Amino acid sequence: MAYPSDHRSSSRGTVRFVLVLVGLFLVIYMVTTPTLRHSKALSSCPPCFCDCEEDPMFSPIDILNSSLADCGKNDPQLNEEMKKDIATLLAEEINLQKNVTDDVLNHTKALIMSAKRASSHYQKESEKCNIGIDTCEGGREKAEAALIEERKLSALWETRAIEFGWKD
Repeated sequence: MAYPSDHRSSSRGTVRFVLVLVGLFLVIYMVTTPTLRHSKALSSCPPCFCDCEEDPMFSPIDILNSSLADCGKNDPQLNEEMKKDIATLLAEEINLQKNVTDDVLNHTKALIMSAKRASSHYQKESEKCNIGIDTCEGGREKAEAALIEERKLSALWETRAIEFGWKD
């Protein structure tokens, strides 16, 4: 009620215009972002001299027709890779996996040998400690036996001293 009616209609028009503008920007962003990502991915690769389309994203018919196979016909390495059949590719992949597995196995064997050496070292140190403990225990037992003999001898002398009249 505080605003005149012509102000309300102009604000609705402004809101519509802003919404259409935001929608347009969103559509442009969603269309150009994948294209930019695709061009960034291509910028790290060496230039490709081929007769294929620059952006296969917008031509799914070409992808379905497999007409992109001409793309690597001028590059000898890529041409050789494109001619390989699935069995050859799988065999190469299996060989790569075998090499990786062999490397991991060799590394694991080296770690196991290192662990065995450390275990052997600690076992030898443990045996030295056990021998030392046995030696100490034998010495303690001999000292205990000597102490018992000394107490018996002391008790004998004390008994004789008392018999001959020695008093505390």
